[in-house]
Amino acid sequence: MTSNLERYAQRHARAADVAMAVALAACTVFGAQVSTPESAAPQNAWPARILALVCGAAVLKCRSNPRAALVVTATATAVMTSLNYLPSPLLLAPVIVALYWLAALTDSRTTAVYGYPTIAVLVATSLSAAPLGDNIMLRSAGTVLWLLLALSLGGMSRFRRAYLESAQARAAHAERTREEEARLRVAEERMRIARELHDAIAHHMAVANAQAGTAAHLAPTQPEQARHILTQLVTTTSSALLELRATVSVLRDTGDTEADPLEPTPRLERLPELVAACRSAGLAVTVTTEGRVRPLSPGVDLTAYRIIQEALTNATKHASDHAARVRLVYADSRLFMTVTNEGTAATPAVPGGGYGLMGMRERAHSVGGDLRAGPRPGGGFEVAAALPLQPLTRTEALAERQEENR
Repeated sequence: MTSNLERYAQRHARAADVAMAVALAACTVFGAQVSTPESAAPQNAWPARILALVCGAAVLKCRSNPRAALVVTATATAVMTSLNYLPSPLLLAPVIVALYWLAALTDSRTTAVYGYPTIAVLVATSLSAAPLGDNIMLRSAGTVLWLLLALSLGGMSRFRRAYLESAQARAAHAERTREEEARLRVAEERMRIARELHDAIAHHMAVANAQAGTAAHLAPTQPEQARHILTQLVTTTSSALLELRATVSVLRDTGDTEADPLEPTPRLERLPELVAACRSAGLAVTVTTEGRVRPLSPGVDLTAYRIIQEALTNATKHASDHAARVRLVYADSRLFMTVTNEGTAATPAVPGGGYGLMGMRERAHSVGGDLRAGPRPGGGFEVAAALPLQPLTRTEALAERQEENR
């Protein structure tokens, strides 16, 4: 009921204030005529009528200046109770409304500073004007209860309004957060797709370019070798198309179960194919593995493959000695990988920069690993990465120690 009245008052504030002022003035006039067998109403009604008009005018300012409205209505009501008018709810109506708006529009400290002294003054003036023993409960307890009720309702209204504002603020913050999270997810997905496209296309195109150049160089003198390299070139371009199709299919997945199977996700088990493609492009690649080979999680497996792929691609394009070494070391909790070439020139045009090196670092960090890349002191270039391994079970750890002790 209170909420409905507040909503109506907010929509028609001026009209509601005028109607309330007229109604409260009328209540005060009628309240001045209330009497009991123990207490008769004063014969002269003019003071009450004049003070009723004062209270009505003061109520018009309850929204804009609740403190002043309370002071005026409380003073007028105190004058009436001191003239022995009975403090009935009708007579107290302007003060009740003023206390309600004070509690609803101000803080708890202001409500206490203005509200409780108002109650005390009205009870004191009412009791001082009445004969001893005349309607003590009505003049004291009744007055206190009615005025405290107004303070309580106003405080509840203030708390409810604060709760609604807080809920709206939380909803707005949650909406902004959802939008930011959505933008972040989109940005992360775009970066992931960009890395996949770069790793797949850049590698295959670099190898294909090297194969085509080698075939063109050998064609006049060694046609059979040139034809063999061109055959490998077809395989390289086919692999590039398959990986491109697999990456793009993420963006336009239709759920068609009858579609042609796509190329499987690259893993370290396909490292021999990668090495063979690089060798056909003229890059001599040697691979060494230390420690017991252990299975990798899908994310780490793909990351390891892509890092080696990008490092060999850079070596194919930039290594002056046309040779690269890949070293895999399986430790207790990490897979350490290095891809080096021992040429006399640094490999990338911008050491530490470029999308390829940036993508390798992002991949390593995304799975909880680390990567560094840069020129070697004696020449050439080195890419070193450390990726997390799945922890060994107790049985596997025991077997590994026994194998080391043999």
